Parts: sequence; C-alpha cells; structure tokens
Amino acid sequence: MAFDRESLTEEEASRLEKLAHEARGDIITMTRVAGSGHPGGSLSSLEIYLVVFSYADLGGSVRDRIVVSHGHTSPGVYASLARLGHLPVDEVKAFFRKAKSPYEGHVVRGIPFIDWSTGNLGQGLSAGCGLALAARVTQKHCHTYVLMSDGEQAKGQVAEARRFAKKYGLSDITVVIDWNGIQISGSTDMVMPVNIIEDFLADGWDVIEADGHNVSELYRALRSARTSDKPTCIAAHTVIGKGIPFMEGKAEYHGRVLNQKEMADACAHLAIEDRTAYFLEKRKGRWEWQPSAEENGPAIESGEPFTYADEDKVDNRTAFGKALKDLGTRNIPGGRPICVLDCDLASSVKSSDFAKAFPDHFFQGGVQEHNTATVAGALSSLGVVSFFADFGAFGMDETYNQQRLNDINKTNLKLVLTHLGLDVGPDGKTHQCIDYIGLARNLYNFKPIVPADPNQVDRAVRYVAATRGNFIIGTGRSQWPVIRTPEGGMFYADGYRFVYGKMDVIRDGGDGAVIAYGGMVERALRIRAALARKGRTLSVINMACVTEIDEDVMKGVLEVPFVFTYEDHNPETGIGLAVAAWLLDHGYRGRMGRFGVREYGPSGDTDEILKEVHLDVESVTDAIWDMMR
Repeated sequence: MAFDRESLTEEEASRLEKLAHEARGDIITMTRVAGSGHPGGSLSSLEIYLVVFSYADLGGSVRDRIVVSHGHTSPGVYASLARLGHLPVDEVKAFFRKAKSPYEGHVVRGIPFIDWSTGNLGQGLSAGCGLALAARVTQKHCHTYVLMSDGEQAKGQVAEARRFAKKYGLSDITVVIDWNGIQISGSTDMVMPVNIIEDFLADGWDVIEADGHNVSELYRALRSARTSDKPTCIAAHTVIGKGIPFMEGKAEYHGRVLNQKEMADACAHLAIEDRTAYFLEKRKGRWEWQPSAEENGPAIESGEPFTYADEDKVDNRTAFGKALKDLGTRNIPGGRPICVLDCDLASSVKSSDFAKAFPDHFFQGGVQEHNTATVAGALSSLGVVSFFADFGAFGMDETYNQQRLNDINKTNLKLVLTHLGLDVGPDGKTHQCIDYIGLARNLYNFKPIVPADPNQVDRAVRYVAATRGNFIIGTGRSQWPVIRTPEGGMFYADGYRFVYGKMDVIRDGGDGAVIAYGGMVERALRIRAALARKGRTLSVINMACVTEIDEDVMKGVLEVPFVFTYEDHNPETGIGLAVAAWLLDHGYRGRMGRFGVREYGPSGDTDEILKEVHLDVESVTDAIWDMMR
C-alpha cells in the first residue's frame, strides 16, 4: 500500500539521499552530452520525483497516475526513474534528446509511470483532473499526482483546473509544486507574482508546506495528502540548481547546460568522474528500451441508427444529441464508459438529454474551455470514450493549443463543434468559425467530419464513438433539409453506412462538379437545378470528411471540364485548398472555381449573410454560369 507507514526509516531516507546524489550527476551529464536541456529545475525537483516514484502505488494493473506538468524537467524524471531501476542509467545519459530516442526533451507518455506528454506549461493539472475522473468512472480507484512548477501557477488554466477539481470532489489528486522562486527571466516575484498558497486555499484545496529537499518531510506531506477529503497542494520549497553550489539560486541555469570548466567543477563537488566523452561516443549507437503501448477501453456498442424525414424538423445538432443519449443507454449500464463534457452550452449543443439521463457521466466545466478541452482529452486516454461539445469558435479556435496536446497524446476524444461557418444565427463575426478545417488539418491525429444532414450525423456519431482515435463532428446551428436521392428517397438512410474518407456522389453530371459539405450540400443541389434549367448538368459531391480525398470519386472528377468547391469556410484552408492541390498533383486540365468566405461575415440570418458575402445560391449560380460560358 502506498505511503502506508507514518514516516521513512533512517535507512530509507539515507537511501533516497544517496540516489539523489547520484541522480544529480546524471542530470548534469545528460544535459552536457545532449548540449541542451534544463538542469536547474531538474535539480530542484529531484527529491520530489524520487519520493513519489518510490512510494506511490505504481504496481499492478490499477496504479496511481502521474503527470509532470513542468515537462522540461525531464532530466530529473529520467534520472530518478533510472536510479530506481525503471530505466537503464547509461542509456538515459547517452541518448537524452537524441532524435527518435524515447528520452525526449519534455516528458512523454510511455516513459514508465508518465501518463501525459507535457511541455506547454499550465495544462498538467487539467490533465490530472481528467485522469482522476477516468479512475472514478471506470471504478479503478487510484491516486493522481500532478507535479508542477511555481512559474506556471500564473497560467489561467491552472485556476480553471483548481476550481474543477474542487467542484467534482477530486480528493484523490495531489499537486506538488517545485517552488524554487526562479524562472527563465529571473525571480517569479519579478516575472509575475502569484499568491500560490492563497489561490489554492481560496479555491477550496488543502495546502501543506514542506522542504522540497527533505525526503522525510516530503514523505509525510504526501502521506497526509492521501487521507484528505479535499484535493491537496504541497508547496515544496526548493532551490534551483540544488546540490551544486555555483548553480544554486541562479536563473541562468534554468535552461543552460554546463560548459567544460563548470562541468569539471560540478563533478569535483559531487566527487564523481566526468564521463562526458564516454557518453558522447555511446550516443553514436542506439538505445534498447521502448515506450509502453497505449491503453484501450472496452468496445463500444454503436446501436441502430435513427432516420429522420424533413417533417421531423430535426437539425444536425439535435441529431447528435439524440444519438449521444442512445449511445449512453446502450453502453453505460454495461460498463462501457461514455462521458460528456460541456462549457455552459448543453442546451445549445444538445447534450442536455444525456446529462439528465447520465448525470454521473456528464461534467459541466463552466466557461472554462481550456481546462475542459484538456480534461476531456486526458479522460479519454484511460479507456473512456469522451465527447466534448462546444461552439466551433470555442471548442477549436479558442482551445487549439489544448487540442494540439490532445493530438500529441493520441487521445480518444470526440470533439463536437456546433455553430460552424456562417450558420451561427445573428451572433456575428466573433462567433463565425470559418477556419476550423485548416486548424484540424494541422493536427495529425484528428479526423474532422461535417455531415450534410441529420441522418448522416447520426451514423457518423455512432461511427466515431465505436472507433478509437480523435474525431471532430461538425454541425451547424440551423435545420438543414434531408438529402434526397434522384428518386426522392433519403440518401443517408436505407442501409447507408458511414465510411470515413468516402466522398458521396449525390448527383451525376457531365459538364462539371460541385464539391461541398455540411449545409452547403443542399444549396449545391439547388445550384445544380438552376444550371440544369440553363442546359448544364453538374455532379454534386458531398465531401463530409473534409480533409480526406476519395481517390475513386476524384478520378471521375478529372474527366469534367469544370470543378467548383463550395463552402462557408476560408477557401484557402478548407476543401478549396485540398481539392485544388489534388487536381494540380493529378494534372487536371480543366478550370476550377473556389467559393468560400473571403472576409469576416456580418451579423444576420444565415441566408442573409450568405447573400452579403456572395455565397447564396443565386450568386454562386450566376458566377458558375459566367465561368462555364
């Protein structure tokens, strides 16, 4: 059992102090060999790492979780784990920061007991909240440790996470702050003063102060934290560069490695041999240890899809909400966890029915998008299917950095974005998310989908729930007509199955092709009808998977003389860019037109706005006709 005795024995304390001495030599060696790194904070955090890694419950299938929020102190993490026998000591020192080595400059998932890849300061506590929620939802009871720096306490997301942890009673979280008072630019009081203890207390946390270099004191503080009925912060007073006198208290050693003379002086003080030359030679070889595999949860039952007709008056976001509740009904009672996170918009993004049905699986983050995005991602990393529904301008634009870290951590997040493009009602340009495809294109492990009607939404939602990985489902705000076959049937019903990456040919035509997605597909059909009356027939293609090209469908597009993309998005980063690039790569000889949002739109009803920016059916029909003539 973790921290089961009241205090360390003298022998245990002596052992940890000896390991700390050895690890200090490892830290200055690996950073010197790599030629870069952060030795100062690694030295000040060292005893914290050694005590946590030694006495947290890290054995068995259900173990405590650890987030190192100040990931730049990776030398301290690697040295501690190596000296405790979890990593090969010589490999850590030789291959730190070497390309393709697992010992990256900032800690990553897969290193033993490290549960989140970090680096961008301020997100670690949010990730810890997500891991703690996962433990609660899956009933795999464990403790979560979030190890942080003092400088990052100035970040607004840390305050968001503190409030979230208190609201949801996450008493199984312990934060340990390496409070060395030094940042890159100087003292924390000079860079940006923060009332660290007062802030945690004000948000309802317990706070324990401790000497961060006294292993016995740290042990007692960590043991006490595990018995608290509140989330607990341990403010560990430390000294940057601890253990090497000329480094102590000096901001310059935050991110500077030792030069040759300093290395010699440090080794002399530590009474160790300077083996830099040996490890530089070893660095030319390869490493043996590999990171551990990702964790997967139970398979989700996707259920049978719902089908909607126009008379049902169901918009795409409502179709999402209905599918979401159905997924919860089919899975949660059977122990297949699905969770939903919201930022005070449940009634607008249509997750409120799920919230009423499954209150223990719904988490209201308030107007705290940055924290909620990270919590949702971390929650999904431990066997939970996590949905985060928000307006596009908030869930993607505002939280891009958080989604980027989710992407790096290869989470299992289902991000649902409503109110996309110009279809946001009269809210105006601040809420018009016209860049989300471009942002998603930057994230290597996110797959965005913008369905054309409620029937395709339902099937896409069920698909992403049952498929591991990060997905984005885009819906609009308004009700869009159901897409019909030429014979009048419903295109996305009667056996239709969503397949990621597939482009759907809604209508055939030999004079050109219009490629669209979402609410623009039905408008493209009206454009086609208007041009048909002028004697020209166009194909209409739904590119719902907006960053993927369907080679089979696009080979047919190469045969027509005109290709048009039609979207209420910036065409320089939307499908206009993707289709143009593909056509260029494949030697297309015809003409192309890209219709999209070229400037921020005004406030007004959707059709009114589209007319103002020349994207309404009549304007686009006239423009295409002029090109085709």
